[in-house]
Order: sequence, then C-alpha cells, then structure tokens
Amino acid sequence: MTTSTTGGFARATLTAGLIAGALDITAAVVENLKYPAQSIFQSVASGWLGAASYTGGWPTAALGLASHFGIMLVIAAIYMILASRMDLLRRQWIAAGVVWGCAVWVAMTYVVVPLSQATLHAPTMESAIKGILTHVLMVGLPMAFIARRMLGAPARA
Repeated sequence: MTTSTTGGFARATLTAGLIAGALDITAAVVENLKYPAQSIFQSVASGWLGAASYTGGWPTAALGLASHFGIMLVIAAIYMILASRMDLLRRQWIAAGVVWGCAVWVAMTYVVVPLSQATLHAPTMESAIKGILTHVLMVGLPMAFIARRMLGAPARA
C-alpha cells in the first residue's frame, strides 16, 4: 500500500469501527431498556472481569465501552483488509454486509464470549434471530457500505 492508500485504509477502518460500534452499542441499550446503560456496558467488561464487573460502577462500565469499541475497530480492520483485496466485497456490498454481520455474530457468540470471563448463556432461537439481525443491520451493512465508499467501488468486470 502507498502512503495515500494506507491513510485511506486507516480512515475507512476508523470510520467503520466507530460508526458500527456506536450503532451496535446503541442497539444493545435500546433492546434492553429495562436495564440501565451502565449495566449494558458492564456486561461487556464482564469479558475481562467476570461477575465482578457489575460491582465496579462507572469505571467498569467505561472499561466495557472502551472494550466494545476496541473490538469493533478490530472487526472493521479485518473487513477492510478483506474488502481491499477482494473486489467482490465492494461490488456486492449489500450481500457482503449481510454475510459479514452473520459471521461477526457467530464469532462473538461462539468464540469470543465463551473464551472470556463473561457468564452469558447460550442464545435462544429468539435471541439468536435478534442478535443476527442487529449485527447485520448495525455492523455488517454499515462496514460494507463504508468500505465501498471509502476504499472505492471496484471497476466493472
């Protein structure tokens, strides 16, 4: 990559990570209105701290929020690497975004969370459908759209 494409790649990654992160955590708060936002953020921190995250107040909530955005930036970087190397992901960005959102949900649900200290239960059918839809709409599609716009649409084959 040249310096200008490296800068474009970094901007695309940062933009996608921050936008998808904001959309995803907002969806988590809105979908769980019976709980305070602080406890939603602490549930992310429970990946590091286990159940103790819920007794740490706003400091553990801040850790959770920072962790959430850090994870989203990594997810965005992976997608931008793939999209910069595979024209199809930018050409068919809607399909790619749907697949990416599903892949992110599967990876988080069945790899990342089980390897963490979080004490979350296996998803029910209802929570799986809601989670997949959320990840498609709030993570996959925005990242795919940003990749197409910021990395450029590929030349027609």
